[in-house]
Amino acid sequence: MKKHRRLIALMIIALMMFGMLSACSKNEVTHIQDPEDVIVDFDDDEFIDWASELVPLTATPAVFTIPVPAAPGTRANSNQKAVIDYSNTTDGYVMAKYTATTTKELRVIVRGPSGVQYQYRLNHDRQFDVFPLSDGNGSYTITVYEQIDGSRYATVISATASVNLRDEFAPFIRPNQFVNYSANSAVVTRAAELTRGVTDLTGRVSAIYNFIISNFTYDRNFAAEVQRGMHSGYVPDVDAVLSRRQGICFDYAAVMAAMLRSLNIPTRLVVGYAGQAYHAWIDVWSAETGWINNIIYFDGRAWLLMDPTFASTSNQSAEVMRFVGDGSNYSSRFIY
Repeated sequence: MKKHRRLIALMIIALMMFGMLSACSKNEVTHIQDPEDVIVDFDDDEFIDWASELVPLTATPAVFTIPVPAAPGTRANSNQKAVIDYSNTTDGYVMAKYTATTTKELRVIVRGPSGVQYQYRLNHDRQFDVFPLSDGNGSYTITVYEQIDGSRYATVISATASVNLRDEFAPFIRPNQFVNYSANSAVVTRAAELTRGVTDLTGRVSAIYNFIISNFTYDRNFAAEVQRGMHSGYVPDVDAVLSRRQGICFDYAAVMAAMLRSLNIPTRLVVGYAGQAYHAWIDVWSAETGWINNIIYFDGRAWLLMDPTFASTSNQSAEVMRFVGDGSNYSSRFIY
């Protein structure tokens, strides 16, 4: 009987490791790998064709000023260690914070209707972190984990929410942990300066795009350190990146996403593969064309496929443009 019980327990843990169980109880233990910038092993089934699955629900974004995420507690789960606030799911985000004292690593996993698991680090500062509901409408499970040792984590608290977004733009017009800015951020001020007097989408996107590719340089040393696992769980500080004008692809994409969102331009920060390279880029929404996937440059006649890292690194060389091509080299995995 004991052998049978042990076998069943091992089977349950194995299932959890492959994301086949969406709900967790307080005493469950799961294995969570560090959220590295480079992920070697993955399932093709986890890739999502965002262009075909996301259909605009309204003609224009519902938000016209910089929104500030809030945790009013009208819908929340809490215990002695943590709080998950899901009061604003219609606006495309949930918030979580750890309220106890610990030196252990903390994780948040958000699992949406597609089954893709979004893994985040949770800070120890007892302040709320913001996590986007990138997976569209449907049922989400949000779980906070605390490290036991190594990759073994125990469930701290979990919440399930049925999400009906205000519109498809809701998660992509607001700040979150990976695109983290406020009304007082330097990226917001700079975006306003760059686009002063420019009212059309093409002009605004071009102004910010050209600023980034003309002024930012790719930090090859930092990129190499990330590859070696020296900056596990790295999250861009968009104001710091703007100040030093140097970064990796994640930095470029986060800064440009923050700038465009602050101008009420729906922007998705996408992480996936450009060829064989793990990479980050952005998608922009246009009222005329809908979501412009991977395409953020307009030459006055047509949208050209380009992302800010490649453009800055290569000075828009013909070789890079051939690589980018029609987008077939890009494979989305996560969207923020």
